[in-house]
Amino acid sequence: MKDTLQSFNETLHSDTPPESFSVYLKALWYERKGQWSKAHSLVDSLDGKDAARIHGYLHRKEGDAMNAGYWYQQAGIKQPDVNTEKEWEMLVTDFLGITRGHT
Repeated sequence: MKDTLQSFNETLHSDTPPESFSVYLKALWYERKGQWSKAHSLVDSLDGKDAARIHGYLHRKEGDAMNAGYWYQQAGIKQPDVNTEKEWEMLVTDFLGITRGHT
């Protein structure tokens, strides 16, 4: 199955994310399923800009703008100028490899 936002969304009917998903996609999957703490625990101890980017999104979604700002800075990006729904879609498509470099 081709990796698309639609195919990702179809996996949300399952109880667990596909094993083939990266830790970043799993974090986004759990967040979308309403399991913010589980999503956060997946990226909380990871290093690197990708983990920081997901971390920033999670704290922005949580409503903790100050913490989100710190993580976006660690990721080397500005907070996206879109709502969190659009940012989630951008993250999923980026981590699926559909698009890169628009942040």
